[in-house]
Amino acid sequence: MRRASGAALTGLERMLRIDFLQQWYALADEALEDATYDSQAMHDFIGIDLAIESVPNAASLLRFRHLLEKHALTQRIFEEINTSLAEQGLFMREGTIVATAPPTENQAKQRDPEMQQTKKGNQWFFGLKTHIGVDAVTGLTHSVAATPANVADVTMTSHLVLDGDKRGYGDAGDTGMWKHLDEGKDAPDSRCCVAAKRGAIKKMDDSPMKTLLLRFEKTKARIRAKVEHPFHAIKNLFGYRKVRDKRLAKNQAQLFSPANLVLAKRCEGRVDGASAS
Repeated sequence: MRRASGAALTGLERMLRIDFLQQWYALADEALEDATYDSQAMHDFIGIDLAIESVPNAASLLRFRHLLEKHALTQRIFEEINTSLAEQGLFMREGTIVATAPPTENQAKQRDPEMQQTKKGNQWFFGLKTHIGVDAVTGLTHSVAATPANVADVTMTSHLVLDGDKRGYGDAGDTGMWKHLDEGKDAPDSRCCVAAKRGAIKKMDDSPMKTLLLRFEKTKARIRAKVEHPFHAIKNLFGYRKVRDKRLAKNQAQLFSPANLVLAKRCEGRVDGASAS
């Protein structure tokens, strides 16, 4: 989202830039309005000359966000950004890593009819989960789906792994993903590459086979580590650690568009076509 030198920005482009600033800095509408007046960098990024015009007020920002939600435009923006990144060669299609953010409550800790509870170990969680598919080479997110917390992670595999992917990587919780990719169990041409359960490895006697398996699992873990980069951007850079809004539609794909832009900047000059398979 670089501004062309001397080019005037349209009202729509300005509002989109403001929306991205709101996601990047985790600001409420009123706080964003105030911050834009105070920050030279912000109103330069938006393309507003405060000497002759004012910043859109909080009510305008709220109406714009509702417009995006009403027409499902956050998903369209996500897709358009990914199309642009793909044209730059930042989606290698060598494989997809699937992962799920743990369930969280909304900030008011109020029940939402679209959010459900689930138990993991001895702990109960309430809220929603975000499932993502990440390019195995660059770590950029190409697929997003938000579901209630009680939806099993592995059932979302078919929504995250792309048809042209050579591999589908998952953790131990994604055991059985072959069922959802219409593949046969232990098929020689299977794309599934899922982490082995730790308990099964611990039960094995020490042997060259166990040593080889541990090395193989370490290699798979290194590939899957890229899936943490989008979550790092959203949670640590953008401060999105709690669900801010009710309803799934207001959360799905909301933050992964700006996260991809941040991560794509880090990929510049480092993508050389190396395969993750």
